[in-house]
Parts: sequence; C-alpha cells; structure tokens
Amino acid sequence: MLTISTTHRPATDLGYLLHKHPDRVQEFPQSFGTATVLYPEAGEERCTAALLLEVDPVRLARRLGRSTPDFSLAQYVNDRSYAASSLLGVALAGVFSTARSGVCKARPDLVEQTLPLEIAIPVLPCRGGPEIARRLFEPLGWSVVAEPIALDEGFPEWGDARYVQLVLTGQVRLADALTQLHVLLPVLDESKHYWQGPDEVDKLLRSGGDWLAGHPDRTLITRRYLGRRGGLTRVALARLAELDDRDAAVDEATDAPAEEEVRPSEERRLPLNAQRHEAVLRVLAELGARSVIDLGCGPGQLLGRLLKVPGIDRVAGCDVSTRALQQAVRRLQVDRMTERQADRLELFQGALTYEDPRFGGYDAAVLMEVVEHVDAPRLDALERVVFGAARPGAVVVTTPNREYNVLYEGLRGRRHPDHRFEWDRPEFAAWCERVAATYGYDVERRGVGESDETHGTPTQLAVFTRKEATDA
Repeated sequence: MLTISTTHRPATDLGYLLHKHPDRVQEFPQSFGTATVLYPEAGEERCTAALLLEVDPVRLARRLGRSTPDFSLAQYVNDRSYAASSLLGVALAGVFSTARSGVCKARPDLVEQTLPLEIAIPVLPCRGGPEIARRLFEPLGWSVVAEPIALDEGFPEWGDARYVQLVLTGQVRLADALTQLHVLLPVLDESKHYWQGPDEVDKLLRSGGDWLAGHPDRTLITRRYLGRRGGLTRVALARLAELDDRDAAVDEATDAPAEEEVRPSEERRLPLNAQRHEAVLRVLAELGARSVIDLGCGPGQLLGRLLKVPGIDRVAGCDVSTRALQQAVRRLQVDRMTERQADRLELFQGALTYEDPRFGGYDAAVLMEVVEHVDAPRLDALERVVFGAARPGAVVVTTPNREYNVLYEGLRGRRHPDHRFEWDRPEFAAWCERVAATYGYDVERRGVGESDETHGTPTQLAVFTRKEATDA
C-alpha cells in the first residue's frame, strides 16, 4: 500500500490531479492482481489517496511462462502480497498515468504547483537499509523518515528485516513525486518482476526527467533499475553523462559493476560532459574573462570549476529551477565558504526569456546545453535577453549535434525527453550567423568530443565575441 496526503487548500484538489474522485472506490485489474484507489480522508484541510495493490501469487507465477521455469515454493510463497515492490511501481504508473505525465485539463493551474505532500509506504523492501532510502530521496528535496522493521518483534535479538516503513514529506509537484516513485520503488526493491525490453533505457530517461542526470547516486539507481544488465546499463550511463553537468568522478563505486559491465576503454575515456567543461574553460581562458555568469547553471558543477580558476574574480549562476540551485548550494558547500570566497559567488533564480538586470555586467556568459531546452517559439526571447539586453563581452554556447545521434547505441529520437529540438551542423551554423549579425557579435564554431568523419562531433560549440568589445 501507498498513501499520498496533502494539506494544500482545498486539499481535495488532489482528486483533480490524480484524476480519481474522492467519493469513489475504483478498481484496476493488473496482470498480477488488482489495484484499488480509495480516499481514507477527503476534507478541505487534508486529503489522502491510497493505492492498495492485492497481488495474486499464483497469477504472478504463471506469468513467468515455460521459458523461465521455477520449481521452488518461493514463486508462490513470498513477500509480494505484503510489501511494496516493483509491482506497486507498475501499478502506480498505470493507474496514475495521466497524473504522472503532468496533465490536468480540469485544473491546469495545479499541475506546475509544488504542493505540501506526505507519502507513506508501510512496508518497503530496502536493500541497504534506511540509509539507502535517505540517499535516494533526500537529494530530490524530500525529508525522509525510514524506520527499520524488526524481523520478529518477539525476538529482538534477531535484528531488523530488510524492510522499512517509509514516510516522505516535501514541497513537490505531484507529477514529479509519482515519476520518482515509479523509478525508485524497483530500485529499493532491487527485484523487477516484469520482462525488460530494449526500450528500458528510454523508459528510465523519460521517467527520470530532469532529476536523474543530476542525482548524486545516479549510477546506483541505473544499475539497480536495469537489473545489472551490462549492455543497457552502459547505454543509460553514457546518455546520462551527456546530460549532467557533473564531474565524472561523482559516479562513485557504490554497487560497483561486475567486471564485464564496464569495458577498459570506457573506463579511460573522458566522458563527454567533462570534455564540454574543459572546452568551455579553455575558451574562457583564451578570452581572458575575469567575470563569468553561467546561465542555466543546473546543480553547479561548472561553477565549482570556475571558482578554482585563478584570475576569475566574479562568478554567478542562474537557473529557473530552485531545486537545481539548492543542489548547487550543497555541491559548492556555500555554508563552509570563507567570506572572501562567498563574495566571489552569486546564485539566483531567473528565467532566460525575461530581461533581468542581474544578467548584465559580465565579461562572458555561458549557455551550456541550455538552448535545446527552450521551446522554439521562445528562442527569440532568449536571444534578445542574452545578446541584446545583458550583452556580455562574449557568449559561449554548447548544444548537441543531431547528426551524431545515430552513433549512440539504443538511442531513439532526441538525447533527452526535455529537449525541444536538436540542431544538425548547418542548422546550428545558420542560427549562429543570424544571432551574430542581429546583435553585433563575431562568431566562431568548434566541435567537442570525438569526431566522426561523416557525422562530426557529438557536441557543437560557438564562441560569440561582441564587436565593440573586440575593437576596444
């Protein structure tokens, strides 16, 4: 069982978001049992929705088929009927599919609101104990209470079972909460009970949205979610590495893969995201920039690198996401900085499609893997804000090269579900020339990453330098 409670007023708005009426009890057949949605409480001040999954172990065992015979009693006598598991994640994804996708036609204003939520799971398998639950959920903004459950209360000397009672509280969008649970329930259970196809990586990236790439334990999450299937794990981690502005070393060796899961050549190769950072830092050094603003700074990895560069006296980071800025504060350990170090850094929230005086006054601005996340009709606004209003001495832009996508194993479509578009090299060149001509900049284009003779490099980079700044 899983319950979702809110004190948002009116609290019964939860029914609109979940697309399940508080006055009804609804059943949803599953291939392994029955899922029921009901509301134990539904008032103006507090509302709770419960998802109850009744698992039929006989039906579950019969789903295995003749190709995977199991002659043990464990296929019939197990914890599936009593503990939350990957099966609950499957039921949640199906029953709340519309809510998980962030759609609410009746109350569209609610979808983007962060709500005070409390999610409770009375019995949850958690290999690694309460600490793992905290490691997975706390970076996402949740306060976590994970109480271990005794193996047998009558025999305390036996110690704790592998289950916890989990309670999450936080101010979170409901759609984000549901997608996080969909991914992390099987990660904590570490035992998927459905067939995994070649599209599992795409499913993970869709469900991971914009939070998985920046999660400090993304390696652990990916390996557990994919069941240590080496090929899929390599593909998923490679694609996540492209999306994340983090040091390659952050993928620590928790749950280290079996030797066959990582090829020696991949261990030695510098990840593309790290190559991007190196390329941007080289450009800033060439420009002699002493003040830099990272527009769309995310969790702050580039900011950390900039703060270590001698000669850069002023560093700023801006992002539309408050959660990303909170991650940046933790990553940079702002609370431990000296007063002199803190004076060099400014972090603030802002949208790049609206003019903001805080964007101005810098030698260089960086738009690293940002423009492709902007809706195409809003790109003109970003250009006007950055190149027209803020008008830094130089602008460094990086973005994916769509032509290179065919070389990524298992990639279908764009590199990330949140990419609104991806340019090939001629399209990027045309955009660069138009923006430079419109706003009075010179532009030079470069490539980042291993170059393919036919498809070019995986990342495209452009350096815009303001003409009057050059003349001066």
